[in-house]
Amino acid sequence: MTGPQPDVVVQGDAAHLARAVAEALVARLAAAQVLHGTASVVLTGGGVGTAVLEHVARLAAEPLRETVDWTAVDVWWGDERFVPAGDGERNETGARRALLDVVGVPEPRVHAMPPSDGEFDEPEDAAAWYAGELAAAAPEGSDLPRFDVLLLGMGPEGHVASIFPASPAVSDDRPVFAVRDCPKPPPTRVSLGFRAINSAEEVWLLVSGEAKAPAVADALSGATPEDNPAAGVHGRQATRWLLDRAAAGKLPQPPG
Repeated sequence: MTGPQPDVVVQGDAAHLARAVAEALVARLAAAQVLHGTASVVLTGGGVGTAVLEHVARLAAEPLRETVDWTAVDVWWGDERFVPAGDGERNETGARRALLDVVGVPEPRVHAMPPSDGEFDEPEDAAAWYAGELAAAAPEGSDLPRFDVLLLGMGPEGHVASIFPASPAVSDDRPVFAVRDCPKPPPTRVSLGFRAINSAEEVWLLVSGEAKAPAVADALSGATPEDNPAAGVHGRQATRWLLDRAAAGKLPQPPG
């Protein structure tokens, strides 16, 4: 793993993990807005990812909290299932219900990956379009915008976004690409690649559950990205592994 030495933070269970990540995310986005005037976040799906967004929505309604101006937050996704718009399998669907529609993120700032029943029949075309959206939001001389925080889940075999072990995606240098024949359904997806993921200022990996503990320990002990893609992700300024105690159970000395 390159980049800054990762931070490992452990919470007691998945519920406490989601709440703690939500509080940290609100603080990080608020700080980005102080510095830049806007903030940018890359979302993930999954149970913990969606629970984090639900907690963020609750925090937005609480008084005396650090506040985020949700009209000045750009929202991107790390990967998406190439299924019809509104399908429950889409990460976008859960994110809109849990947070984006609740806090009123303006539609032009919601950068969703295309669905299968939209403008593009093939995921490769959808990926090329999304790469163009990223480039259009990027500063001069770059094809990627600023990502203040990029959230990732992790599968029990170490996959992140839709980059699975020993798959062509591991060595694909494009910022966005189509992924077919995923071992986890649905099989057709669009995903950011390592180059886009690792361009983020901070990468946060949100992992819960005993089944993922071996992959967590493996990734943090020098596994190759080919064998464990989670080992290949890092932020430019910070890499944070945010775990519940079960997911941290195979670490040599679990923090906390």
